[in-house]
Formats: sequence, structure tokens, C-alpha cells
Amino acid sequence: MAPAAERLHPRHIGWLLVAVIMVAAPHAERIPWWITLLAAMLLAWRLYITLHGLHLPRKWLLLPIAAGGLAGIYISYGRILGRDAGVALLVIMLALKLLEMATLRDAMILIFICYFLVITNFLYSQSIPTALYLLGAVWIITATMIGFQFRGRQPGYWYQLRSAGTMLVQSAPLMLVLFVLFPRVQGPMWSLPQDAYAGITGLSDEMTPGSVSRLLLSDAIAFRVSFDAQIPQANRLYWRGPVLWDFDGYRWTAPRVLYMAPREYQGLDDPVEYTVTVEPHNRRWLFALDLPSRVPPLSTMSNDFQLLHQTAVNNRVRYDMASHLNYRDNAELGRRELRRALALPANANPRSRELASQMRKTAGDERAYIAAVLGMFRRQNFYYTTTPPLLPRENPVDEFLFSTRAGFCEHFASSFAVLMRASGIPARIVTGYQGGELNTIGNYMTVRQADAHAWVEVWLQNDGWVRVDPTAAVSPARVEAGVAAAVPQAETLPFMMRGVYPWLRRARMAWDSAANSWNQAVLGYTQDRQRQLMRRVGIDDATWRSLATVMFIATGAITLVLAALMLQKLRASRPDPVTAAYLRFCERLARCGVKRHPSEGPDAFRKRAAAARPALASSIGSISEIYIRLRYGEAARTSDALQLKREVAGFSP
Repeated sequence: MAPAAERLHPRHIGWLLVAVIMVAAPHAERIPWWITLLAAMLLAWRLYITLHGLHLPRKWLLLPIAAGGLAGIYISYGRILGRDAGVALLVIMLALKLLEMATLRDAMILIFICYFLVITNFLYSQSIPTALYLLGAVWIITATMIGFQFRGRQPGYWYQLRSAGTMLVQSAPLMLVLFVLFPRVQGPMWSLPQDAYAGITGLSDEMTPGSVSRLLLSDAIAFRVSFDAQIPQANRLYWRGPVLWDFDGYRWTAPRVLYMAPREYQGLDDPVEYTVTVEPHNRRWLFALDLPSRVPPLSTMSNDFQLLHQTAVNNRVRYDMASHLNYRDNAELGRRELRRALALPANANPRSRELASQMRKTAGDERAYIAAVLGMFRRQNFYYTTTPPLLPRENPVDEFLFSTRAGFCEHFASSFAVLMRASGIPARIVTGYQGGELNTIGNYMTVRQADAHAWVEVWLQNDGWVRVDPTAAVSPARVEAGVAAAVPQAETLPFMMRGVYPWLRRARMAWDSAANSWNQAVLGYTQDRQRQLMRRVGIDDATWRSLATVMFIATGAITLVLAALMLQKLRASRPDPVTAAYLRFCERLARCGVKRHPSEGPDAFRKRAAAARPALASSIGSISEIYIRLRYGEAARTSDALQLKREVAGFSP
């Protein structure tokens, strides 16, 4: 049995249970249901033991549970290491630790595990609600640890919470200094396994009928954009992403190896300058308006004007960009590119080929033919829908052009590109996003997954690659006012895209503006921004050595200031010498049975004490008179304080 000084009070167990539940609860939606159930049963078991004063279970009983949990995690995840499997294992082990916790040392280990489990929640979300919730969890954990310092009478709940809150407030300046000055490193602080980014949705490097329209149901943010000047019109906002060259009759794909030689073009207007903050999507793509005139740091631009980061975008990336909305691509098309931009699978979509041949003969030159195809989409019974009929794998373009005629942007882009290639005009498909939602509160634009779009680029002599959006011919509202204005009211869209409740939309903008500020100021505080901040305060060479030096000096200064304030408070709480001497006098009288009441003044106490101890009346009267003169009189002398100390020292009841 543990020594009495090491035993845990039932209130300690209660606080620990609350702390464990708070840090583990956010993981309940991420881990398998059986782990949540097992952890809940183990916590209930410990609560039952505490309430009924039972003995803790033997280790031979806990070991099979631990082994079963380990095996179950391996079966569920196919691994033991990794973010998801590691968190699940930590939750089980934390619950099991409660069942073998018998001493204060065990409780402190459990507290530190709880602190660590708080950090794991940030591997899934770094949003404001997550930060506020976990701050509350740290508050509870700290209050729990404060309770361990009391062996006898336990403090009140509010005392523990108030003390923990005071400690967190006192630590805030140190946390701020560490956040600003701790040397940043490029990329994440630790290397996460591949499963850390599973399930992130977004664009793909391939496109099949229905692939882009599936993103319409996602309200997730792809990126945010802040323009330096006036925001371009909605129909000019084409955010360039993956470029698809290869077509197998059903699916469009991007080349596995991109041609990275730079391709020159001529900007016909002043560049539009803006800042993009891309959310993590586990691909290398960065997004910019057509066409980008600069390349962000740590990035490259391919021959088809794709912006590619050096590594997969697994953290939020912020970069300054400039683009030309009017341009002319004067570069020649190489033979390899020409062959790729005209390739069509043999014997696929024969009716579309025949239609292209007939329309090209009738139209004559390339531009007239392009106008004729767009006119066909505009005048005939084609319509824009987010729920198009399924297309067969064989000859899907024929089926779309001659039968269903209902589709989303990928249907129109794919069929248009096939008609171009079938007539001898090089064509490729560009995927990305079109438009966006202006946040009037934060004055920036939010582009969501639901804004995903696909359009076509055709190569024309003397003009190079030219953008053509066949979807705009069918549904101009799609590029003028967004997806919500283009699809019928009966079709499914994310709730907030319809804008049915203006007040709710404004509230959403306000919250997104706050989240964007959090992202920029806190989550977006990268190594580059740290260097910029240091240059503003006069530190031009912000190396890790200089940052560490400034950080230690700042933390030392803050620690000294806090220590001085605490000492001053401690001194202020101590009685002054006059009061201290009088209190010693009262204590000596109390030992002989004359105790001063809290509401009793010094004069009233003098009279009562003198009546109770007549032999001491002279000394009691002298000491009381000196104290009253020092405390309340106007003619007090410096020598009175010394006389009071001497008489109290010589007073012996």
C-alpha cells in the first residue's frame, strides 16, 4: 500500500477523470467506436472503484486489455505508428493508466500525458474553437495539478480554478515571447506519416464525367485571396490549377512528368497584384489567376503555366502573386506538345468526330469553327446541372452531345476539347476554380471547393494558347454570379451558398474574417514573416542564434518583472511592524484566555482585557495607548514604534 502522504484523495480522482475526458473527447469522432466505448468503460470502472472504496485491479487483468487494444488498433489501422493509430493507442493507454494509478507520482505522470494529448488535437485542427476548447482543457489540467499540493484539507473548487487561471495569465507574456521569437523552421516541426493527410478532398490530376461536380457539395475552403487594389470582375476570376493533356476516350489526365521549360508570353495590361493563402490539400499545386506573371518562393512554373510548390502543400501556404488577365502567348508549339494536344483514341466517339468534320467544313477557319461550336452549345437544348445522367465508359462524348445534353463544367469542357481536336485544333483542359465569394467584412475573397471549374485552352496561330469556357456559353450565370445562380433551386448545394438568410451569411462572413485573421497572424507566422518582423525591430540577420539570444533576454526580463510583482504583493500582504507587534501582543493575551474578537477595536479590547487581568492592566493600557497613538493619533513619534516593540517584547501574561 502507498504511504499516506502519497495516497490520492477521491477529489483528486474526480478532477483527473474530468481532465482525461476533456482532452480525449475531441478524438471520439476520429477513432473507431469500439475504442471510444472501451475508454468510456475503463473510466467508469475507475469511478466505480473510487466511489465504493474498492481495490485497484491486478496488473494481470489489465495486461490482456492492453494487448487486446493494441491488436484492435493494428487491425483497424493496419499499423501501430502514425497519427491516427498513435492517438488511438494513447487514448487507450491513458484510460488504462487510470486503473493502475495509486500514488501521487502516478497521478503526475497522468497529468503530463494529458498535456501531451492536448497537443495531438492540433494535428487535426488549428481553428479558433479548437484553441479555445483546449485552453479550457489546460486550465482544468492545471487546476487538477494544483489540488495535488494539498495533503490535508482540500481547497475549494473555485480556489483551484482561480489559481490555475492566474498561473495561465502570468504565463501569457512568456508564451507570447516564445511564439514570436522561437526560431521557426521550414515545414512542420515534426514529420508526420502519410495518414496525417488522408481524406483531404480537392482537385485531382484527372477528370472523368462527374468528378468536378462532386466537389460542388463541399463547402470547404480551398484558398483565400486579398487584392492590393480593385477586385476584378467575377467573369475574369479563373484560378489556374492542373492542366490535363491526355484523353483515353473517357478520362482526361495530366502528364506524369511535366515539361518545366519556361514559356514566354506577353502581358497586355498592368498586372493584378494579390496575396493567396492556400489551405492544405496534400498536392503540390498553387493557384493563381490566368496568367501568373511571377513565381512564388520555393515554387516553379511548368510549361503550361501551372504553379507547383517544391513539396506537397500539407501546411497553409501564403504567397504574393501578380497576374495578367489580358495576354498573348506568342511562343511556338513544339512537335511533342502539338502531337499531345491533338491526340484522340482511335475509334472512340465516332459521331463526335463526324460532327466536328462537318462543322469545320461549314465554318472554314479556326475562329469561325470555335464560334460555331459555342453557338451550338448556346442555342441547342444543352443545360447546366449538378446532377447529370451517368455516361457510359464507351463513347461518353457521343452520348453527351447527342443524347443527354445535361452536364456540369467537365462535360462541356471535355466535349468541346474533343470537338476541337477532331477538327485539327490543339486543345487541352485546365482545371481549377472560377469566381469566389467576397467577404465584405475582411475585404478578401474566399474560394471554396464548390467553386471548382474546368475550361479549355485552344492553340491558335499568332495567339498561342487561348482560353475558351464552353460552360459560359451554356450558362453565363455560372461565371458572372457563381454556381448558386446557375443551378436550379431544386438541386443540392451547400446550405450557405444559396444566401437565403442574409443575417446568417453576414455572421458567417464575420466568423470567417476572424478565422482568416487567426490564420494570418498565428498559423501563418512562418520563418519569412518572423524575419520580416525582426527586420522591423532592427535585427537584420535573424539567425537562430540571434533569435535565441533575444528570446532568453526577453524571457529573463519578463521573469524578473513577474518575480518583482509577486514579491511586492507578498510584502504588501504582510503586516507592517506596528501591526505585527500589536498582533503578537493580542496572541499572548489569547494564550491566557483573553481573545480579541474580530470586530473589537483596540480601545474596547484594552478595557475588557484590563478588567479580565487586573494585574496586567498597566502594561495592557500602555501598549494599547501607544498602538492607538501610532495608528490613529496625529502626534505619533518615531520613538513610539520602538517603545511599542520593547514593551510587547517584555510583556509576559
